[in-house]
Amino acid sequence: QVQLAESGGGLVQPGGALRLSCAASGSTQSIYLMGWYRQAPGKQLEPVASITLLGTTNYADSVKGRFTISSDNPKKTVYLQMNSLKPEDTAVYYCNVKNSARQLLANWGQGTQVTVSS
Repeated sequence: QVQLAESGGGLVQPGGALRLSCAASGSTQSIYLMGWYRQAPGKQLEPVASITLLGTTNYADSVKGRFTISSDNPKKTVYLQMNSLKPEDTAVYYCNVKNSARQLLANWGQGTQVTVSS
C-alpha cells in the first residue's frame, strides 16, 4: 500500500499563488502516475492535474495556464504550483497515485485546504 502526505494549502487572496506538495511512501514501485484532485463545498471530487513517470502532463481546462504540475521521481513527490488563483479554486486538494492500469494505489487522505478569498 502507498501512503500519501499532502501539504502546502492555506488562505490566499485572488491572484495569489500557492504550492502544494505530496510525498508518497510505502509500496511506491508500482506508481506510474501522480495526480491532484479537488473537492469544493457541495461539489464532487474532480481531477485537477496529473503527471506520469515519463513526464506527460494533463490539466483540467479550468486550471490550464495557471497551474503547473511537476514531480521528483526519485523522491516520489509531486508538486502543484498554483498561480493566478481564483475564488472558484477554493477546495480541499488531494493527491493520489495510479499504476499503469490507471488503478488507484492509495486511500484518500485528509487533503489540504486551499481558500482563495479577499
